[in-house]
Amino acid sequence: MSALLLTCVLLLNSWIDTCYTSGWRSWKPCTDLRPLDILSEGVPSSGAQHGIRMVQVQGARGFLFSTSVRPPSFPSSQLFINCGLFPEEFSIVVTLKVTSIPPKKNEYIFSLIEDKSDNVLVGLRYSMNKLHFLFWSKDVFNGWQSRVTFRGIALADNRWHTLIMAVSGQSFSLTIDCSISLDLVVSVPFPASLNTYGSRFYIGSRKRLKGAFTGLLRQLVLLPGSDATLRICPSSNPKLAVLSIPTVLQELPVKTESNEVLVTHPYEAVMKVNLGVHPPCTKAESAQFWFDASRRDLYLCDGLQWISVLEAKKRLDYVEEYQNLVTTSETMGLETFVIPKVGLFMATANRKTQPGSAIYKWTDGRFEPYQYITTYQAQAWRYFTIGKRIFLAVANFERNENRQELSVIYKWNSMKQKFFIYQRIATHSARDWEAFQIAGETFLVVANHRQGDNHNINSIIYKWNSRTALFEINQTIPTSGAYDWEFFTIGPYSFLVVANTFNGTSTKIHSHIYIWLSGMFRLFQSILTFGAADWEVFQIGDRIFLAVANSHSYDPETLLLNSYAINSTIYELNITAQMFVKFQDVLTFSAVDWEFFSVGEDSFLVVANSFDGVSFAVNSVVYRWQGYEGFVAVHHLPTFGCRDWEAFNTTTGSYLIYSSAKEPISKVLKLKTY
Repeated sequence: MSALLLTCVLLLNSWIDTCYTSGWRSWKPCTDLRPLDILSEGVPSSGAQHGIRMVQVQGARGFLFSTSVRPPSFPSSQLFINCGLFPEEFSIVVTLKVTSIPPKKNEYIFSLIEDKSDNVLVGLRYSMNKLHFLFWSKDVFNGWQSRVTFRGIALADNRWHTLIMAVSGQSFSLTIDCSISLDLVVSVPFPASLNTYGSRFYIGSRKRLKGAFTGLLRQLVLLPGSDATLRICPSSNPKLAVLSIPTVLQELPVKTESNEVLVTHPYEAVMKVNLGVHPPCTKAESAQFWFDASRRDLYLCDGLQWISVLEAKKRLDYVEEYQNLVTTSETMGLETFVIPKVGLFMATANRKTQPGSAIYKWTDGRFEPYQYITTYQAQAWRYFTIGKRIFLAVANFERNENRQELSVIYKWNSMKQKFFIYQRIATHSARDWEAFQIAGETFLVVANHRQGDNHNINSIIYKWNSRTALFEINQTIPTSGAYDWEFFTIGPYSFLVVANTFNGTSTKIHSHIYIWLSGMFRLFQSILTFGAADWEVFQIGDRIFLAVANSHSYDPETLLLNSYAINSTIYELNITAQMFVKFQDVLTFSAVDWEFFSVGEDSFLVVANSFDGVSFAVNSVVYRWQGYEGFVAVHHLPTFGCRDWEAFNTTTGSYLIYSSAKEPISKVLKLKTY
């Protein structure tokens, strides 16, 4: 006999001699043998671990283990410090709550697995009406899996239960909620010397995902050499009788006036709620909550980002100037976007070629220059992704130094953390790009404004070719001084609407809405517009709207000459008529852009008024949705040659930014709420 085995046998004999007189029923409690808290060993003291949540229900807390990640485990030597043998006589105490379990399915409460063979040395599992205790008997046929089954055990009733199973030789006893015990005597006794060397405890599983425990586990304790029933029963709350539970599960915060614990609560609460400043959100924080005390908002981490689950009802109070962003030249368009794991960015479409347009990064609460890109009187940027590829497309209005009219698609290089030229596309005084997906296919459409003096030219839809990894011409659409494209979907239908500005003689022309049918866009509806410069689609509740920014009226036939004070119009989709109908006219001054945004439960539109016929110093206006009254002006914002509005959010608040086509300054405004 090895020295280790001899030592263990002597220890076991000492346990028995010290703790008990003869016969299980007459054994006295062993006061010098501590409970071995398996659950505390397997779960960190804070309870925070990927794949583990803490749930409070019916006045008690328990652990919920993910069935899609590796189960918590630890080496048995962590529990059996002085001896590698499993106790010959012991009790197992379990407190659990099981909602339901399908017929013929078994779930493991815990198991002790031998690493080299994956044999279950000791295990406890349950099925719909049975509780099974498994152990490895090396003396039977050179090794055999033995099972003791307690029948008629209904645990899946969505209530807490405390189970005490006592084992001594061939005798097995089960007590549920301190009631009358169920005793079994079996032919194969529990082994007197079960060696645990090289084994691990697995909580809520038998090492694999199949058969993982789906309920809540509050207590899992091994008590060597003693019947734990004598320690914890009777109990004032037998369903939650306690021998030893992890510290993090011990708090029961809701009590009655008589200080008795309430055990029926209709809510559940997660394991950990972070407070204070913006915490990280990674896989380690998955399923945890963060309460932003300053904003009174509650967020849930999905492993990548914090998702708002409960927001205080904010109301827009006023708008204040936050940052004067000095740009390389006058700015025709803005595009804000977020690159995952990198940050918030903004691209400005600048008029001058050198140093060109700029990409800014949100750093310490401000936009800071990040990268300069040579452009040719850039009009707009469009950010889009294809799988893991990240792109930016710029619409160049002027020719390059080689007299070529080219707009450019740039691709993000994750190693160098910069955008680099990916594909050049021939365009004609391009004003805008729009990117969209239909049935998993990616498209780009360019707004070609004019070719020489001819405004009646084709704009082009390009389709991503996954084989060549390039955009190729897919469809041409006749346009007249095209200024903007807007893509949107309604149910299963996809739409494109173009803002036609000028046909060579008049700005009083039709802009067109197209619908995707049989693999191409077909005309759906034509709307009379006046120098249309932008479309904005948005939804409020179940209502879908489409707003056009009319820039000016010029029509020699009707003597509408250079009228910049002109109505822009908001249209609403009429489901019955299957068309957009006029909802509201809004007086604007050479409007060139609409931007829709929300603050709390309120919806807003801000218009870019650029010129009143005399001055570029014109107020842009924020309109608030007021239901039956439509959109009502609530804020007048001083702007100069305003060209584009963008709304964006950060962890510190909500913002608007506008670009000026008449001075090299863009302004960031912060929305103040109450």
